[in-house]
Amino acid sequence: MKSGKWQIVNNERIAERVWRMVLEGDTEGIKPGQFVEIEIPGFYLRRPISVCDIESDILTLIYKTVGQGTAAMAQMRAGEELDILTCLGNGYDLTKAEDEVLLIGGGVGVPPLMYAAKELRKAGKKVKAVIGFNTAEEVFGEEEMQAMGCEVKVCTMDGSYGEKGVVTDIIGKDAPFYYACGPLPMIKAILRTAGTKGQISMEERMGCGVGICMGCSIETKEGFKRVCKEGPVFNAGELKI
Repeated sequence: MKSGKWQIVNNERIAERVWRMVLEGDTEGIKPGQFVEIEIPGFYLRRPISVCDIESDILTLIYKTVGQGTAAMAQMRAGEELDILTCLGNGYDLTKAEDEVLLIGGGVGVPPLMYAAKELRKAGKKVKAVIGFNTAEEVFGEEEMQAMGCEVKVCTMDGSYGEKGVVTDIIGKDAPFYYACGPLPMIKAILRTAGTKGQISMEERMGCGVGICMGCSIETKEGFKRVCKEGPVFNAGELKI
């Protein structure tokens, strides 16, 4: 964990209730699948946001406005400074990836997979991605992942963009090693469809974000573990959901 000051370079809306914030600061040591904790003026608890991209000293975050804290983030402008904790969580183990790998994301579970896709493509892996959203207005990330050389399929619940349905309608039961992130119902469906040959980043409400409060604990086959500390990435086979 590292603490530091970051300056906002840009903060813009990219989809329905979804924003991209670009910041400049110390990016050393930040890995795909990790998250940051942002101190928002006027709010007691920091907000955890997954890392979408790292490029030199630039950090990109994609977040959804779901409450007062993230709504306040959406009002922030370039030049403002934020106190941020970085290098939180364990991240994806990209050494587990085979020559061909599958990324499965839903909603704001897509951003950490975008950073993973970038690093996997650098390593010469063939990357396929299946990303799901409720409706066309919420879709993001497709063009960025295609630009990396990924094969991307998009589905929406209402069929307004891409294929109609959910991610498990596309991935099938013979999926290669996968990395996934998204809401719990999607994760349960992935485990039923694609099995346990993968790693999953779990979404959970966090209080402290550094393993002290125990508020984000989930049950695994090895007992209770903290999503913020032992996770957010878990081997699919250890989850008890």
